[in-house]
Amino acid sequence: MDCRDKILSNNFYDIITDYPLRLLDTADYDLCYTEVSDGFHVLYINSVGLPKLLDNLYDYRNIPKLYGLMQDTGAAPGFNPNNLIASGITQVQSAPLNLTGRGVILCFIDTGIDYTNEVFRDANGDSRILAIWDQTIQDGTPPEGFLYGSEYTREDINRALQEEDPYSVVPSKDEIGHGSSMAGVAAGSRLGGGYIYQGAAPDADIVVVKLKECKPYLRDFYLVPEGVPAYQENDLMLAVKYADSFTQVFRRPVVICLGVGTNMGDHMGSSFFSRYLNVVGLKRSRAIVVCGGNEGNASHHYRGMLPARSDASASSVDVEIRVDAEAKGFYMELWGNTPDVFNVGIRTPGGESIAPVRLGVHQSITYGFVYEKSRVTIDGTLVEQTSGEQLIRFRVEDPTPGIWTFRVNAVGEVHNGEFNIWLPITDFMNAEIYFLEPNPYTTLTEPAMASDIISVTAYNSENNSFYTESGRGFNRMGVTCPDFAAPGVNVSTIFGKSTGTSLASCIAAGAVAQFMQWAVVERHNINAESREVKNYFIRGASRDASLNYPNREFGFGRLNIAGVFDAMIGV
Repeated sequence: MDCRDKILSNNFYDIITDYPLRLLDTADYDLCYTEVSDGFHVLYINSVGLPKLLDNLYDYRNIPKLYGLMQDTGAAPGFNPNNLIASGITQVQSAPLNLTGRGVILCFIDTGIDYTNEVFRDANGDSRILAIWDQTIQDGTPPEGFLYGSEYTREDINRALQEEDPYSVVPSKDEIGHGSSMAGVAAGSRLGGGYIYQGAAPDADIVVVKLKECKPYLRDFYLVPEGVPAYQENDLMLAVKYADSFTQVFRRPVVICLGVGTNMGDHMGSSFFSRYLNVVGLKRSRAIVVCGGNEGNASHHYRGMLPARSDASASSVDVEIRVDAEAKGFYMELWGNTPDVFNVGIRTPGGESIAPVRLGVHQSITYGFVYEKSRVTIDGTLVEQTSGEQLIRFRVEDPTPGIWTFRVNAVGEVHNGEFNIWLPITDFMNAEIYFLEPNPYTTLTEPAMASDIISVTAYNSENNSFYTESGRGFNRMGVTCPDFAAPGVNVSTIFGKSTGTSLASCIAAGAVAQFMQWAVVERHNINAESREVKNYFIRGASRDASLNYPNREFGFGRLNIAGVFDAMIGV
């Protein structure tokens, strides 16, 4: 097998590392690897003869997390510019600024793009797409420096557009439509003078990565239903690397837009993906915009607090989860704050129990029951390496329907007492599973907690109300996020009006492209990068006198790029 075959094979585990490979003894393994950056690599290692992921011999950080889509479907036809107007976007598209994204590259890492659609062509009918890296097609040529997928250039796409069957030349398609919707909202061409359609940055160039679906072994491990789009952390990291390669520092900036998210992780931005986004986001002429997810009203987060005590007396909190009869299983993570040590007992709906057990530094135990077919695996890590916090993971297979009770105890003294539990994002469960006493905060999906990118929630621009499904801040340790909210309700896409935080991130990314045109392309501030751009946008955000800022819903306010320029001149 060559390396491409290993990358694609379900018999090869994908392992993300953050150390030089010269420190790894690879002589006895069948593997290959690819470099993400100087600090991150991805190994593809033959699983035959290796322990299963359930055996807990692999560090949590090394196993790729799965990310899902963050957009609801829409149907109502017609174009309405109100969301662009509310964001100040149409105002700065006009004279005297004339900011349309010209000279900026907008990159969408998602489900692909319908490159035949006229909103992705210029006035001459040529494609505005610089390149497509389709990770799912293996019979073409990968991008230089990458080992899988196929790359199609603007020349390839323009040649395809001349054919009766364009897909005979460029076979890349967006079967789901999520990526095409995002690209259209952020960068759709001005049609009919802007009355038929236009995006936030209609003159920006476009780069697209179509993500390949996760490997079946990871889908099984995380109990994600078949047919649900799910994408691996390492494929996302490589997609960001590809997007970053188009940057011409101080001349041609790249804005990366991400409309995917996950509930996996410590919700502090410590994952490898979040850390890599920070690395790229802090480079000059780059900006990264991510959505906050649609989990705010899903009842998938629980925040618990054990009372402080100085002795070893017993105290516990019962966490109840309602499991629907159709549920095939679920995965769940508990993160306990330092310095306390937690353990968990379980009571099933049928009354059978698992007594609290203190897991070792790195240990996994699987339980069965007498009268119920459910199987529960509890996997404990006293100090998770990227965050330093305690992590307990649960895999519940064939759960008995009803109320499951997870009794959380502390071992010994209680100093902080706080713990948080997250169920997966809604799309990653085949039936309703939710906490009976959920907490709607700290429901932003990762990687929105990364510190040096721009994270965006959604609001309804018709009445300035917060979109209730949108994720909320702050992060698990109380650090401010999101940065601001953008319109995400009834957004005009190329398929009709749709709703979701991924669309809010697209509008924000289009506005960031406008700013990068002014800053880098027009050379008013050639050093611009994500953190700097974020703070310009925070200063220009619209705020209501009745609210305190920053807050958990709107961050520092509502997107208003016209306000950014007003703030510069002191208006």
